[in-house]
Amino acid sequence: MKNIIKLLLLTPIFFASCQKNIDLYPQSNITTENFYKNAGDIQIALNGCYNALRAPLLEEWKLTELRSDNTIMYSSASKSAPNRDLSDLDLFIPSTSHSAIYNYWIANYFNIRNVNVILNSLNVNYSAETGVVTSDATDVDITDAQKKIATSEATFIRAYHYFNLVRLYGGVMLIHEPVDPFEALTINRSSTDDIYKLIIADLQYSIANGSTTKYASIPTTNLGKVNAWAAKALLAKVYLTLNRKTDAIPLLNDIIANSGYGLVANYADVFAINNEMNKEVMFAVRYKAGGIAQGSPFPNLFAPELSGTAVINGDGSGFNAPCLELSNTYNALDLRKAASVATYGTALNNLYPKKMIAPVSLKGDGENDWVVIRYADVLLMLAEAQGNTAASLTLINLTRARAGLPALTSATVTTNAIFEKELATERRLEFTFENIRWFDLLRYNTTMPSINAVTTIQGNFSAMWTTHYSKYPSPPSLATIQGYVTAEKLLLPIPQREIDNNTKIKIQQNAGY
Repeated sequence: MKNIIKLLLLTPIFFASCQKNIDLYPQSNITTENFYKNAGDIQIALNGCYNALRAPLLEEWKLTELRSDNTIMYSSASKSAPNRDLSDLDLFIPSTSHSAIYNYWIANYFNIRNVNVILNSLNVNYSAETGVVTSDATDVDITDAQKKIATSEATFIRAYHYFNLVRLYGGVMLIHEPVDPFEALTINRSSTDDIYKLIIADLQYSIANGSTTKYASIPTTNLGKVNAWAAKALLAKVYLTLNRKTDAIPLLNDIIANSGYGLVANYADVFAINNEMNKEVMFAVRYKAGGIAQGSPFPNLFAPELSGTAVINGDGSGFNAPCLELSNTYNALDLRKAASVATYGTALNNLYPKKMIAPVSLKGDGENDWVVIRYADVLLMLAEAQGNTAASLTLINLTRARAGLPALTSATVTTNAIFEKELATERRLEFTFENIRWFDLLRYNTTMPSINAVTTIQGNFSAMWTTHYSKYPSPPSLATIQGYVTAEKLLLPIPQREIDNNTKIKIQQNAGY
């Protein structure tokens, strides 16, 4: 039976609706500061924060996978508004009022608020001046050990949200304590440096206070909860993103040597619904089928459109369809392709992301967890941090061996550029459809300079022009759509509602919008 994280819904305190601006502290919650009396109350609130991780995922694939070279909006000839909205994201021409851009923004801030209330009640505070998270005495009836674990989980969740926000939008509003709606109107965008300062402080606190129990000894009831190993993996990715490779290496080596996590022998088993929270999964957003409003919508969203029950019960929407170019990138020997990409029908672009689909009894009620961090990522991040060395090739060959591919050797990987290409391709195929590729492309601009996000996407437009983009209603030329992709457009716009509805300060829109 799955643990409580899969079963408890947010208390209504956390689902107060947002007004026109970011409502970071519900006006009706006059006694919120005094709501939590004991460790049980804190656990219920944390369960709500875990559940609230699902809301951003509803939009995240649109802002990451779809904008990368992995997937496309399947119905190229469709003129429907939802499909055109998706194609606008894919083409890097979204409106500043695009619903997915706003919904993702506000869903992340909703849960940041939830976390801030918990941390505030436990008297755990972040200082923007010192860049340190500190813990002081609290009136909540909770032991020191319980408080450490709870606040480790909370700070991880807050860092996770801000890490996604800063990579997608750039500098955002830095909110690290509860504020009322009127105070929120006076908070402008912070610099990316200040956002990363908070993220690092939160993750360092999470590591210092989180569980270091090895995977095999983690109680079943704690599988799915944040621990120090997950926080180390996320902090390592933060450091890589900032090109602080030497800071990432010891964290990754520690996970490999001491965490007890490891690769699952069969790639498909990583994502199997009867093998969830296996030794490769370090952190996942959890779902529970069974008609209890806890199931995953993605199997039906990603199954082929008009496939009836041939692929999944309740038909599919055909969203997040794999690019034909991606499918062709797999080596003929690569076992991951059969586990990841499948075909339906006879159309040219008739692919769907098999990896994200499992049988459902009810439409929109999937059992699949959404894997966020897994051990394979740790191995390949360490290879990226170390650069073109024999040790790095050994790490890459671990995932290649599982995929049935021959080992890379220094005889063939003779330059840094070849190493970077091999590593980037390995990561692309290993983590396809997991909302990782887009963030990788952004990071490569600094960590692996031979790979450029803009030219990569432009190349994908060229590869997919004949079979997909030329089929759009009144399609612009290939040169035109390639011109849509610029360094400025790698960031999303700040949602226009945040700018228009703030009557106190002027919020600067991102360049290019």
